Amino acid sequence: MTIYDIAKEANVSIATVSRVLNGSQTVSAKTREKVVQAMKKLNYTPNPFARGLTLNSMRVIGVVCSDVGDAFYAKAVSLLENELRSHNFDIVLSCTGTSSHSKQAYLEALKNKYVDAIIIIGSPFYTSEDIQYLKTLAHTTPIITINSDYHLPTGYSISCDEETGIFKTVQALSAKGCESIVYLYDSLNHSGRQKLNGYKKGVAHCYLNKSEQLLRQIPRSLEAADEAVSELLANNVTIDAIITSEDLLAVGAQRTLLTNNALVPVIGCNNSVLAECATPTLTSLDNRLDLLCQKAVDLCVALDSGNASNLPRTYRFEAKLKHRNSF
Repeated sequence: MTIYDIAKEANVSIATVSRVLNGSQTVSAKTREKVVQAMKKLNYTPNPFARGLTLNSMRVIGVVCSDVGDAFYAKAVSLLENELRSHNFDIVLSCTGTSSHSKQAYLEALKNKYVDAIIIIGSPFYTSEDIQYLKTLAHTTPIITINSDYHLPTGYSISCDEETGIFKTVQALSAKGCESIVYLYDSLNHSGRQKLNGYKKGVAHCYLNKSEQLLRQIPRSLEAADEAVSELLANNVTIDAIITSEDLLAVGAQRTLLTNNALVPVIGCNNSVLAECATPTLTSLDNRLDLLCQKAVDLCVALDSGNASNLPRTYRFEAKLKHRNSF
């Protein structure tokens, strides 16, 4: 069934049917009703793809992350989808995986689906070719990044100041008398580098123990955190507190400490559901994911309405420490 059939049934021109479908106010109420009745009679459903091309808008947002199985990305996708749907947007989700090979094909696939904008969560793109393609694509497709920084001159960057957040966390521990603070981290993507910088600056600022033994890059798993903390305890390394780049690592570290009757403050990052499920409940640095996702959706709405020309390209939110029983 096509608009030609609708036009014939309603005894109007094809252009009139098109104007009715596109919400034009130039069609009289009587004629509009004739077209609507013809559509109902013929059980016609507009093709959203074809209509999107006509309107130059598909009302579809591409969302890219590395792994939706990760709690942080899963929460971000959920927040984005719920909020976008409340504004009548649909999403196309693309998970690139965690390998470092070229992922340009994922961006090309979204481009070919005529998405109205692309939201990138984290840092799934690594190669210089991918990043250059991203910069080129940003000239024609609005690109919004959450907690990453690809330095896109025509894109929008939304992030949380995790560096300052970790810096202040180290200060808070120092104020409680902690001098040897372990830092466990997994990734050195944009977010990971910010957190690590915050830790190092905090340690230097507070004149704390700078021993390399206290810095451990490990896989993101409970087992890796358990092994790292167990090794430190076995080597009689002084541990006054532990900070981790992810709540999952903090849960693993805390579990090992409890097993060895070593009670010291443990602080995670992301303020995920794991922090509330841990025993004791976990103090965690909140990277304000709800605010970051809300701002991304606000930008999509502004872009859709044509009101984004004067908006800033960069948004940065303050991280806040959510205190619970572990500190």
